[in-house]
Amino acid sequence: MDESFQRLYEKYHQDIFQFLFYMVKDRELAEDLMQEVYIKVLKSYSNFEGRSSEKTWLFSIARHVAIDYFRKQKTLRQRILEKLELEQVRIVDKDPLPEEIAEQKEDIQLLYKALQHCNLNQRSVLILRFLKDLSVSETAEVLGWTESKVKTTQHRALKALRAYLEKVKREQEVNTTHEKLSVER
Repeated sequence: MDESFQRLYEKYHQDIFQFLFYMVKDRELAEDLMQEVYIKVLKSYSNFEGRSSEKTWLFSIARHVAIDYFRKQKTLRQRILEKLELEQVRIVDKDPLPEEIAEQKEDIQLLYKALQHCNLNQRSVLILRFLKDLSVSETAEVLGWTESKVKTTQHRALKALRAYLEKVKREQEVNTTHEKLSVER
């Protein structure tokens, strides 16, 4: 088991970490969730039957760990709001993007922001398909979906990304026009 675990860790650690990082947008949190993933791997490796690849099995565990985290956060947020009697207040995360993203090119930053306009399922599909290069069938296996559902979700996610990117482009054009008018005055 030690050799198998070490091999899995060395082979997939970076991919799983990046997947979690894209999901939670926080390096330290992604590291914590990685620990949870590997605890689950250690506990359940003897039950791994090999019906899927190790890669899709690990991504599936990572996805479930991320979903569990989001559920816990939602529950905690609801309890806090109930105690403060602020059910109508909407909490908006205005934290800056992670340091690693801020240092990247502007178009990568924009794409990252656009991902946040997709729901969790859409984001999962896009990350697995395009950032982790999984096939449609591997993505379906990780998510426990049919290939058809993956394709449909991917289509809707790309449509949402496109709409967001077009909106940003229009806003940039308007801002550029306003700046030109201000300079001319």
